Amino acid sequence: MNQYYEYDFKPSIKDYKKFLISKGQLIGKYGFKPIFMPDFLFDFQKSLVEWSIEKGKSALFADTGLGKTPMQLVWAQNVVQKTNKPVLIVTPLGVSAQTLREAEKFGIEAIRSRDGTFKGNKIIVTNYERLHYFDPELFAGVVCDESSAIKNLAGKRQKIVIDFMRTRQYRLLCTATAAPNDYVELGTSAEALGELGKMDMLSMFFKSDDNTMHPGTRRYNPIWLGLKWRFKAHSEDPFWKWVSSWARAIRKPSDLGFDDTRFVLPKLIEHEYSIKSETPIKNGQLFSMPAVGLKEQRDERRFTINERCDKVAELVNHKGLAVVWGHLNQETDLLETLIKDSKQVNGSMDDDEKEETFLAFSTGQLRVLITKPKIGAFGLNWQHCNHMTFFPSHSFEQYYQGVRRCWRYGQKKPVTVDIVTSEGEQGVMRNLQRKMVAAEKMFDNLIKNMHQGKDLERSTIFSEKTEVPKWL
Repeated sequence: MNQYYEYDFKPSIKDYKKFLISKGQLIGKYGFKPIFMPDFLFDFQKSLVEWSIEKGKSALFADTGLGKTPMQLVWAQNVVQKTNKPVLIVTPLGVSAQTLREAEKFGIEAIRSRDGTFKGNKIIVTNYERLHYFDPELFAGVVCDESSAIKNLAGKRQKIVIDFMRTRQYRLLCTATAAPNDYVELGTSAEALGELGKMDMLSMFFKSDDNTMHPGTRRYNPIWLGLKWRFKAHSEDPFWKWVSSWARAIRKPSDLGFDDTRFVLPKLIEHEYSIKSETPIKNGQLFSMPAVGLKEQRDERRFTINERCDKVAELVNHKGLAVVWGHLNQETDLLETLIKDSKQVNGSMDDDEKEETFLAFSTGQLRVLITKPKIGAFGLNWQHCNHMTFFPSHSFEQYYQGVRRCWRYGQKKPVTVDIVTSEGEQGVMRNLQRKMVAAEKMFDNLIKNMHQGKDLERSTIFSEKTEVPKWL
């Protein structure tokens, strides 16, 4: 039996306008000629900052150690002086204190706020975890430090970041790994800057190999984001030209035509240790077999946890500093009991304790830091340390960012990375190498298109008339 219901709902023009505003982006050109350009910036840094200020809303994909912190501080100070309003710099956990130290070093006024309260028109620094305390209407601009972290945030928090940026006149994204092996992730940056929504970017430049879904359902179906995407025919070059219209990529100063003399990395020494389990029989097997699929690899990791952690403890049994990266709680807990003068940073700690531990390691008070890449691999500068150990995973970004905490411009010594894996996890490093090739290709394409002609400006002139729905 069919039943019909009446709903006492009469949407108004006010409701509809509010809905449109919540979904819309602030468009227009807000860039300006730089007001403040200090001498402490290198020549290539000045070039990037000048371009980003004149652009108004942009991204700097600069490799680790190239000075993203001073560049974003100068960018923010220019916006403060131009608008006489504060600018918010949002950082990963543990990086806020480092940003404030850099600001003090360069003579730029910046303060930290944890709860959204502050006084004065200046640079305000906070963490992504505390962004929901802040009112975007109070700020002229916003900087997302290590902005690749946005795509790693849970859906709710990612929405908070993008919604916060949506109506700000001035926006800057800074990261070394914009889309380490998946170009689709550039859609997150484009949406945050108001260039194109992620879905719009996908429909414009990419196509899915999965033809089982009706096109009309994709826009609203979250499964769409889990599909495998590839470039449409002849769309790859236009895609990179479009990205280079709002982003600048640099791995070394010569990518922009400047001298590399002061930016030469020391040697990176990678050792891979394949651990054989002391217990030969596993699930009825008489000898170790390569793990196939993520489930088997996770099982292999748990099965060999004692042997792998013992090896790591042996490798860091010296008097120098070391960073030990783990993925499982069982790994980091066991490592902390095995390694002298060590302390771990884990997810159960409150934010203050995490930052205190990071600071203790950064200042040399702690010899061995144990943590997970998803907690400490972004934004922190540890050039004072030149040894780390790694349990590899399939995440190239975590490996790259983790290694780059120590192996970065400003490091004076060769950096040793000891990669400890098991016999059953063969192929993980080969997969990381494959993803490294994809990341290099992204930088190559961006740099090539940066040097070709003028930026492609997105049109913001809308001439078509639309009719208001009759129910309004």
